[in-house]
Amino acid sequence: MEQIIRFETKEESNERRIQEALARTGHERLLFFFQLCEELQYFAQDEQHPNWQKGNFVVK
Repeated sequence: MEQIIRFETKEESNERRIQEALARTGHERLLFFFQLCEELQYFAQDEQHPNWQKGNFVVK
């Protein structure tokens, strides 16, 4: 996946993402989903932040 910085409105971004998704074949969609799942694993946390137990606001 290419890393490009884009300057666009939310509406433009949503429309572009929809068009990109519709242009993919079923096979490409499945591979894209697997890649997304793999990338999200980097953000997984096994333990809770200590401030969560204190009732403090925690941004994840």
